[in-house]
Amino acid sequence: MSNHRRLLGISGSLRKGSYSSAVLSSVRDLIQAQADLEIFDLATIPLYCEDDDGDNAPTSVRNLKSGIANCEALVIVSPEYNYGMPGVLKNALDWASRPGYHSVLKDKPVMFITCSPAATGGVRAFPDLRKTLSACLAELVPGQEIVIARVNEKLKDGILTDEPTCKLIVESVENLLKWTGDPKSKLAEAVSHLGGEELSMRR
Repeated sequence: MSNHRRLLGISGSLRKGSYSSAVLSSVRDLIQAQADLEIFDLATIPLYCEDDDGDNAPTSVRNLKSGIANCEALVIVSPEYNYGMPGVLKNALDWASRPGYHSVLKDKPVMFITCSPAATGGVRAFPDLRKTLSACLAELVPGQEIVIARVNEKLKDGILTDEPTCKLIVESVENLLKWTGDPKSKLAEAVSHLGGEELSMRR
């Protein structure tokens, strides 16, 4: 039985051969010495309908909520669709946000990554992610924004091979684990990461 910290990973793309899913799988492999990252597939999550919420929620939605409730933090990897986050990801967060102000997302630490074959790296999805997760009362962990530009050139056989990006991911997950592990260190971590540093990585 593993004594590692438990993280839940979500990809914002359902496409077979998705770059976001490949990056998320690579995150899991990169951090396996520090944490166990379980990846949740959003393919079975239906469109949100309040009639099917609460006690009537589908099994896949209950499993999503259970996964979030039982992890120490979330790791989200998303592409950018039309200057925002994909609908499939927004839909899943809408389900997870219920009941309002008392959901499994409340106070849940979250780290997210965007990626794209474009030079912008999906950065325009960040405002959507921040706005929605803030509305859900999730805890957005301070640190560098990981924006992977030209992601198709940084993957080989579905594995992230770009060393600077891999290094940044490992450092960011280490920060996430420190943030979740010792509440007294949160302010120090925030100051460390926000103190006059540029928070964007756009390679």
